[in-house]
Amino acid sequence: MDLRLLGPVQIRRDGVERPLGSGRRIAVLCVLALHAGRAVSRDRLVAAVWGDDPPASATGNVYTYISTLRHLLEPGRDRWTGGRLLTSGGGTYQLHVAADSVDVVRFEALRESARAHRAAGDPVAELAAVESALRLWRGVALAGVPGPFVEAQRRRLAELRLATRQRYADLLTVAGRHDEALRVLRELAATHPARESVRATLAVPLQVTAPGVEAAHTHAAAATARPGPGPARTGPPERPVLVGRRDEVRRLRRAAAGAAAGHGASIRVEGAAGIGKSALLAAALRGAARTGWAVGDEVAQRRPLGVLLECLGSALAGEPTGVALVAQLAGLDATGSDAEVADRAVEVIRRAVTAAPLVLVVDDLPWADPLTLRVWAMLGAQARRLPLLLVAAARTGATGTESVPAHERIELAPLGSDAAAALVRAAAGEPPDPQRLARILHDAAGSPYYLRHLAAAVPGDVDLAAAVDPHLAPLPEQVRHRLRTVALLAGYGLTAAGTEPVGCTLAELSAVTDRSRGDLLRTLGPALAAGILAHGGDRLEFRHPIVARALYECTPAALRGTLHRSFAERLAACGAPPERVAAQLLAGEVPLDRATGEWLAGHIELLAERAPRIAIAALDRARTQADLEPARRLSLTAWLARLLLEQERNAVAAASWVAARTTDLDLEGEMRWVAARSYEQRGEFEAAADIAWSALREHRLPPHWTGRLKDLLTRIRPHLPGDPTAPRMSRSALVGGQIPVLR
Repeated sequence: MDLRLLGPVQIRRDGVERPLGSGRRIAVLCVLALHAGRAVSRDRLVAAVWGDDPPASATGNVYTYISTLRHLLEPGRDRWTGGRLLTSGGGTYQLHVAADSVDVVRFEALRESARAHRAAGDPVAELAAVESALRLWRGVALAGVPGPFVEAQRRRLAELRLATRQRYADLLTVAGRHDEALRVLRELAATHPARESVRATLAVPLQVTAPGVEAAHTHAAAATARPGPGPARTGPPERPVLVGRRDEVRRLRRAAAGAAAGHGASIRVEGAAGIGKSALLAAALRGAARTGWAVGDEVAQRRPLGVLLECLGSALAGEPTGVALVAQLAGLDATGSDAEVADRAVEVIRRAVTAAPLVLVVDDLPWADPLTLRVWAMLGAQARRLPLLLVAAARTGATGTESVPAHERIELAPLGSDAAAALVRAAAGEPPDPQRLARILHDAAGSPYYLRHLAAAVPGDVDLAAAVDPHLAPLPEQVRHRLRTVALLAGYGLTAAGTEPVGCTLAELSAVTDRSRGDLLRTLGPALAAGILAHGGDRLEFRHPIVARALYECTPAALRGTLHRSFAERLAACGAPPERVAAQLLAGEVPLDRATGEWLAGHIELLAERAPRIAIAALDRARTQADLEPARRLSLTAWLARLLLEQERNAVAAASWVAARTTDLDLEGEMRWVAARSYEQRGEFEAAADIAWSALREHRLPPHWTGRLKDLLTRIRPHLPGDPTAPRMSRSALVGGQIPVLR
């Protein structure tokens, strides 16, 4: 049995392809195939195929589809006997095939194999595994199959395929096969024109291949040709799910309407990588008449007027007069000085808008060629008087656009929690549980790119490196190394994720790297400009915790432990706050020795005051792991009991351990009160009373603690069984009937 889902869905039994029938029957088969060996409930099948609003006939249709699929899978089976490949029971269905019978499973296994070869430092074996994985693809995964589950899987698999093809190009480049790498990346650029990661990766093989000529011919041909049946590189990007951008869409459409009325404008859409600039442009302007699209990239930069040529060619494709105008623009680059060429290019665009309004859209404007930037600025200065709308997208803070002013800037902020949650639910194959949803929202921090990646991933099998590599790959190795150090310094925040920002101070980074703050800021400049890090005052923070998590988890665990120990020692030596030192000890598998215990004992009071959660974690590890003297262990455990009580956590075990071993009556009294009070906090009043009565009967403890124990008994007396006037009677005596009770 061979189930092929990486393309049009096919089933081959003993080498013979079987007919599949209707789209929804195929959808049922795909759900079962992607859960091969696991039971799928009938309700889940209905939701996977029809969504949240299934028709009344959906359950009956599932019965019919299952029956026909059984006959399809086992044509020789008697209709009155149970099938072996597709079984049912208890309202569930299960497909019994070997996991490797499904090409999706084989593809993901080969990706895992490639990852293992990469970790082992074997690029030749990794390249072979990646090539084998890509050979399984025959087109768009699950092509044409309906249903929300399949749609989500199609998006997930498309992302994995893109990441695999990009890695394939990287490996070809490493192997010296630059022409092949360039061909692969140009194919990706044609099908994913809005992907910044593709353009960044494309720059590497371009630097070692013959520049210019081929790219120029390619751009000229693309600009003057009519659109063919396949995906056009100059067309608008596909329209993905867009949430939380209603106002921005309205502003762009209002500007397009203004241009149609003769009052144009130049608009810049800005935001961090992955914030959804391309998606916004596609949602707002896709389908508008006479709209031209272009993407700035390394290839376009090598052709004067290349981006403008793409834009105009895309807008006027199919217009007889438009072809002539595009040809005029294509021939301008050899006609004179840059100033003369720019003036003539502006005149070509002015002639183009005399026929009808024109909208020109450039994604990633800073990557456009210098002459296009010059003409774009000149057109922007005249746009208010023309039926011309210029829309450009650029990363916030990107260099290269200083000379290109805009009438209006649309700054895309991270999505709010409600919009982000809506995007996750739309992109996920199955609704995420609350804990997973909270983790995705925390890690993505409002980035649509990361939200989609995390939502589409299989729970427990998130490829963090594949998600963040496109944004980190363009950075120099030294920058990535410093980012990894920042992630390690933020390690405790990653392992105990909460609402705290993920980052460190410049002082801490300076202490562990022996570099000045100025030097560190210069080194991290590209990461700050790219929006990967944010800098405010003395603090550096990752804008998206997923980037820190990827850098952290891709560092071998043994190395992390060594670095955390080294960082803790350096931070302690320079007088860093004790919670930052303790956080390094807790972040990795750092063995705690006697010296660590002594440091903790000397700083516990301040640590408990400033960061009780970290103090509790450090004390708990120190008392069980560190080689401490008995008196030191007793003291640290007493601090643990106090903090647990303060945080309203169970302090009974720690307090009882100290009370049973100390010879200090004052400490014993405190710990017995802590244990009783902890029981009281948890509503276990009889246990609290037992501890208090036992301590009071001994008549050993200092008056201060006996008074507090009596106060505790007074508070809990209404909650105790038996005669309220005899609170010292134990429950066991009352239950056993040893003492009569009158009420």
